[in-house]
This record gives sequence, structure tokens and C-alpha cells, in this order.
Amino acid sequence: MSSSDFSRRSFLTTGVSTALAVSGAASLAAKGKKIPLGLELYSVRDVLEKDLMGTLRIVAKQGWETFEFYSSYFDWTTGKAKEVRQLLDEVGVKCLSTHNGAESFAADGIQKAIDLNSILGSKLIVLAHPGKEIKTIDGWKEVAAKLNAGADKFKTAGIRAGYHNHDAEWRPIDGVKPIEVIAKNTRKEVTLQLDVGTCVAMGADPVAWINSNPGRIRSMHCKEWSPEHQYQVLFGDGKAPWKGIFEAAEKVGGIENYLIEQEGYNTPSVEAVAQCMANFKRIHG
Repeated sequence: MSSSDFSRRSFLTTGVSTALAVSGAASLAAKGKKIPLGLELYSVRDVLEKDLMGTLRIVAKQGWETFEFYSSYFDWTTGKAKEVRQLLDEVGVKCLSTHNGAESFAADGIQKAIDLNSILGSKLIVLAHPGKEIKTIDGWKEVAAKLNAGADKFKTAGIRAGYHNHDAEWRPIDGVKPIEVIAKNTRKEVTLQLDVGTCVAMGADPVAWINSNPGRIRSMHCKEWSPEHQYQVLFGDGKAPWKGIFEAAEKVGGIENYLIEQEGYNTPSVEAVAQCMANFKRIHG
């Protein structure tokens, strides 16, 4: 077993009690506080891109507590963002985070990201992709430096920076997983937004990853994966060990928001996310 491999056994033998102690203050579940369930709006992009406001009204009626807007929101004007915020207030849904391309962390885009997120009420700007293929460990260290620089800028507006993994971050380079490089080289206040589906698809252990990063898994994309259907599977019908994930996230990870992300299914997207919500409530309780 290489040093970059994660397993429950290896984590436990290195001291789970320490991780629990560090993250105890951040454990929302321990305080009896309900973790809000939100929708990553990329899940309904087929209808959202045709009718933004109408789609927001429709999916809000399903009972989501939060929405996460994806990168296309960056094209909005501040006036458009204010219209969307007014609608969010009207339907009673909060925006706690946004899913961003590299432009939101670029020198000429940071202020716009701050302005739009401040209007929406978002407290977390998540980098969803570094903007290009990164082939070296030094390249991933540069991504980490960009996250730290973004965190410094966002902090002035009361907003945090975050990073969202895809499959590339779990693929080792010279024996080291890029996601480890991101975690090691970013400050603790940088959120590691866990995409569960890609983690499971790459054969990594999401529970061990959460446990090894206490207090940093504040946001999570609850996306499924199965060998037969890949990401085209409803929440709860794939291979992710959700019970263990929830326990780790709430006892160790410092989770503040669960977000359903549905990549596609054989029913319309709005119906699919409604079923995902029902499955989440059944499994999580």
C-alpha cells in the first residue's frame, strides 16, 4: 500500500481520536443543528438555461433549502444577480455557495465574483476546475496557491474559498494524488468540497478522506456512481457508502451543506432531483 492510499484501517491506526478532537467544535450534528439540503443547479441545467427564473420557482417548490449556482452565473450583471436574489428571498431558498470556473479566481475576475456572490448571499466561492489539465505536482501546488490567494481576497467580503474535486484529483502523479496536494498546500479555511461520485468512481474511500481532513468538508456534492450506469444513477442507487459518509461528515468533516448533484437519468431532470431528495431523506433521516 502506498502512502497516498486512504483506507479506514490506516486512518484509524493513525489516530481517529485526534481528528475528532480537532473537529469537535465544527460538528454541526453534535450541536443538534440540522444540515440544510440543497440542489446543485447543474442538475437541472437543461431547463434552467431555457428559463432561469421559472425553473428556480419550480424546483423551489420541491422543498430545497439551498441552491448552488454553477459557472454560467458569472456572466450575469449585478442587476441580474439582484433579480435572482429577490426571487430566492421570495421562494425561501438560500444560496450558500457557487460553483466556479477559473475566471472567478483570476486577477481580473475576483472582484466580480465577490460582487455577485455578495448579492446572492453566498458565503463560499468554489473553484470547480483549475481551467486546464494539470500534469505535474508543481502545477497542482500552483492551483493551491491560487486558492490561498483567492481566500485572502474573498475574506474581506466575509466569503470563503473552496475547491471541488473531479476524477483527475484522485489520479496519482508520481505516486501522489493531486487532491492530497491541494489539501496539504491550502490553508484550513479553504473548504474541500467533496464530490462523492467522482471519489467513488476512482476507487477512493470518501469516508477515510473526510476523516483525514477534519473540519474542511463543509460542503458536499451528493452525487452517485455505479459500475453499470456510471453517473447516470439516482442518489442512493449507486455504490457510495452514504451512512458512513454522513456520519464522518457530521462528526469530523464540519459539514454545513449537503448538495444533490444529478448527472442525468431516464426521467426529466426536475423529476429526477425530486426522487433524489426523497431517497436522501430516506437514507439520511
